[in-house]
Amino acid sequence: MSGTDMGTAGDERLRRWRMVLGGGEADGTGCALTGRDAAMDAALGALYGGGGETGSRRTPGARSAGLGGSAPNVARWLGDIRTYFPSSVVQVMQRDAIERLGLAALLLEPEMLEAVEPDVHLVGTLLSLNKAMPETTKETARAVVRKVVEQLEKKLAARTRATLTGALDRSARISRPRHHDIDWDRTIRANLKNYLPEYRTVVPERLIGYGRAARSVKKEVILCIDQSGSMAASVVYASVFGAVLASMHSIATRLVVFDTAIVDLTDQLDDPVDVLFGTQLGGGTDINRALAYCQSKITRPADTVVVLISDLYEGGIRNEMLKRVAAMKAAGVEFVTLLALSDEGAPAYDREHATALAALGAPALACTPDLFPEVMAAALEKRPLPVP
Repeated sequence: MSGTDMGTAGDERLRRWRMVLGGGEADGTGCALTGRDAAMDAALGALYGGGGETGSRRTPGARSAGLGGSAPNVARWLGDIRTYFPSSVVQVMQRDAIERLGLAALLLEPEMLEAVEPDVHLVGTLLSLNKAMPETTKETARAVVRKVVEQLEKKLAARTRATLTGALDRSARISRPRHHDIDWDRTIRANLKNYLPEYRTVVPERLIGYGRAARSVKKEVILCIDQSGSMAASVVYASVFGAVLASMHSIATRLVVFDTAIVDLTDQLDDPVDVLFGTQLGGGTDINRALAYCQSKITRPADTVVVLISDLYEGGIRNEMLKRVAAMKAAGVEFVTLLALSDEGAPAYDREHATALAALGAPALACTPDLFPEVMAAALEKRPLPVP
């Protein structure tokens, strides 16, 4: 490498360290930023730096900060970060701004909502502000929520329907299948003893197949969703999946949300946006009461899957909750506990309750949206869940 190339690589390394460290006398880089780099640094400094106000006069080389409570300043900053950073980074910075700087109240202004990058976490924040939202903002908020919901449906619906349709087909095994209904993998495994080396083939003495799921209801699914504040992203994803399941003729879907009260939103499943605005994030938690309601709606236990989506911090009667789960399991219900349905991985949860549920044969797991179709398929087929 020539001296010029080495110098260029060294300058680039210093520039990157300067962007990370944020400037000031202690960063040790001695690197000054100009143009686009300086603008990106100002946007980062407004959120992650210390002191000052956005747009104020800054000491050269020092990262200034402060979005303050000014809607124009915040709107300008939202525009800046969308200019300089990719969408995934913008969403993280928006989330940090809401949490670190208390900007949730500004989202009640239509102009602010039009400036943000919509994502699942923003939807959760809007839902938590729903009761405080003025009428002038609600229409804009619904548009933001609908945009996110439509994106999620487009991403998740086709794969979910295909996976669950396959699971419903496989749940109807038959011993004399038609040719196109033969499960060749299981048939070959069952007939390996009939392998003829001279012909290098297996004689299928016994055929194994499955019938196609008819349009009649084959399974019933109850989604029981904890709407406490920590479950915001899970509520969004569960509502979208609930709408997808409800669109499948072979699955009868019920969606129930709860805190200390219970709301059955099944009648609104044709529009997940209505479902989401029917929730009320926050409040306490009474899992036992919610499960009692779900239990009362079960008419075909052997064909029913109950999915509890909760961090298991129970404010109700713990022993009664566990007794209800045990009773449903004994009746033939498949019971699935999801600690979260989100991209963030395992949340904080009540480990004692999770251990007790696992002992009842209802292991609790955190589930990403991509894994959810496989989890549901396993539950519909009554096979072990694909626990990560």
